[in-house]
Amino acid sequence: MTSTTMDDSGKLVLRLALGILILLHGLSKLMNGIGFIEGMMAARGLPTFFAYAVYLGEVVAPVLLIVGIYTRLAALVVAVNMVVAIVLVHTGQLFSMTQSGGWALELQGMFVFGAIAVALLGAGRYSVGGAAGRYN
Repeated sequence: MTSTTMDDSGKLVLRLALGILILLHGLSKLMNGIGFIEGMMAARGLPTFFAYAVYLGEVVAPVLLIVGIYTRLAALVVAVNMVVAIVLVHTGQLFSMTQSGGWALELQGMFVFGAIAVALLGAGRYSVGGAAGRYN
């Protein structure tokens, strides 16, 4: 395997892990609704229709990441979605540690920084857009 092949394989693994794991959260919201997100928006004085953006960040963007098209944009959408989730739901845990010594927001942090990494790296060769595809 060449260095380029290894890089492209790593990009694929990162894209798939991020896309699949975020998509599972989105599927849960598709099945159970987003009423709780609308409630959080209303409690902060924000328009409740903003809650529907969660479907972009947790369904549409992850699918784009998985197939490898509009990858950089999709990764940025996921990163923004996660920052909003942290602000709405997890602000109180921002500087907290777990009993086992880890950051209380490890999962959310990995999603944010993984999405930023994908946005910087692009999709790679193993994607619908291809390594130099115009949709990456």
